[in-house]
Amino acid sequence: MGLFGFFNKEKKEVLDKGLEKTKESVFKKLTRSIVGKSKIDDDVLDELEEVLITSDVGVDTTLRIIERIQDRVQRDKYVTTNELHTILRDEITLLLAENDSNASDDFVTKSGEKPYVIMVVGVNGVGKTTTIGKLAHIFKKAGKSVVLGAADTFRAAAIDQLSIWAERVDVPIVKQQMGADPAAVAYDTLASAKSNNADIVIIDTAGRLHNKVNLMNELSKIKRVMQKISPDAPHEILLVLDGSTGQNAFEQAKQFIKTTEVTALALTKLDGTAKGGVVIGISDQFKIPVKYIGVGEKIDDLQLFRKKEFVDSLFGE
Repeated sequence: MGLFGFFNKEKKEVLDKGLEKTKESVFKKLTRSIVGKSKIDDDVLDELEEVLITSDVGVDTTLRIIERIQDRVQRDKYVTTNELHTILRDEITLLLAENDSNASDDFVTKSGEKPYVIMVVGVNGVGKTTTIGKLAHIFKKAGKSVVLGAADTFRAAAIDQLSIWAERVDVPIVKQQMGADPAAVAYDTLASAKSNNADIVIIDTAGRLHNKVNLMNELSKIKRVMQKISPDAPHEILLVLDGSTGQNAFEQAKQFIKTTEVTALALTKLDGTAKGGVVIGISDQFKIPVKYIGVGEKIDDLQLFRKKEFVDSLFGE
């Protein structure tokens, strides 16, 4: 069984509930767009294009979806608006599946590295610390030993928040006072994890847009220092994005990917927004896998992003 377990009934219910606002918003717009129309024609496709763009799917991904539906309509000759819901779900599922080569239900332990080092980046307020805490909880629940590193030393609140999560999850944390060298904290964290034979290390970093030279240098230094202990560290650089910000999440992703070697994405706060379509766009546009989605406030409400299950919850099975 994978580290995150099977996609069971309980996880499906959490996902369904977390996507309620997005689902309701999309269907209301979709229903309004096809009122009084019987077949899928150019007018319906224009309306659908607007529905997807205003649902934060993104322009490029929306155009790809529309093109696929046009091909389907042309191939099947006559397609009614009653079938639009099913066709839309099918085409989005197929579109996302085409970039599915990086998908896994056990992507942490497969590397065989010990400790496996995850460096977490993202702007303040996106749910970065909460995501770290929930990851630590899930890993520990799966029988893994975890060590947290509070390398965001620019804010006392960041250190305090991570300490609260470490206490809540009951995992060790390595920290220093505010203003300390972030690389030194990361080094001490990895050294501690190595000496205690820990399985996973999660390093928090400064919560600001990393598009300035000094901040890039900071991340590079953290990596360089950790590599003195573990040559391949970090094994994963996880960018956390706030799904409720819609297109702002796209922009943040572009900025970080441009300047940082991001290897995985997490989208949080999807339960409180109607902008869940952003997950489809980000998954399609960036050649970096969306690995986690946050669909609730509970400690277990962080899930692996399973593309088919996501689309089924969004459109109904």
